Amino acid sequence: METKPVITCLKTLLIVYSFVFWITGAILLAVGVWGKLMLGPYISLIADNSTNAPYVLIGTGTVIIVFGLFGCFATCRGSPWMLKLYAMFLSLVFLAELVAGISGFVFRHEIKGTFRRTYNDAVLNYNAEDEASRAVDNIQHTLRCCGVYNYTSWLGSVYYPSNGIPASCCFNSSDCNLEDLRNATVAPSKVYHQGCYELVTSFMETNMAIIAGVTFGIAFSQLIGMLLACCLSRIITANQYEMV
Repeated sequence: METKPVITCLKTLLIVYSFVFWITGAILLAVGVWGKLMLGPYISLIADNSTNAPYVLIGTGTVIIVFGLFGCFATCRGSPWMLKLYAMFLSLVFLAELVAGISGFVFRHEIKGTFRRTYNDAVLNYNAEDEASRAVDNIQHTLRCCGVYNYTSWLGSVYYPSNGIPASCCFNSSDCNLEDLRNATVAPSKVYHQGCYELVTSFMETNMAIIAGVTFGIAFSQLIGMLLACCLSRIITANQYEMV
């Protein structure tokens, strides 16, 4: 086979791959920004302290965008050392995603335990004003649940003696007033009986295999880019091919 057609084919494939890789970075960047702006309070309920997950996504997305463009430039330039650097970066991304996917799957029970603890603390210290309290209200309203395990989780909170169970637990807001929510006998007939912890963890368990599969699929896709970059660099070096 002639060398030039082979190099042209590899260059085309690697440019297409780098463009897709660049799009992946843009998606991660967008998800990170959205997560920081919209999901900050919710994420804080899953971590003991304020988590840096959105910043990690923003940083990772930005780096991928830069190296995606670098990959396209290195491919068009036909520079062996640039292609090797690009392959090295892809290998680092592959290892990072592989470790993240395995860690998330292995430590899923610890994640569930952390969520139970932080969510329980948010319920006990609920005041209807801070970010954690607003996150609890949104979770209860959106998932149609109440408390950690059920509505009785609120009986030990600092909020209950004066205000009763939060209105976000009511399944019919038009038929739910402060007196009813403060009455331990009437309140159970006005609020959701399903606990939020069970709903959230059931979703995590149900979708963990899907999440892990997507993570590993994205990770192993880096191997394609590594293979293309290494092959192109080797062929260019062996044949002393230069782009004009």
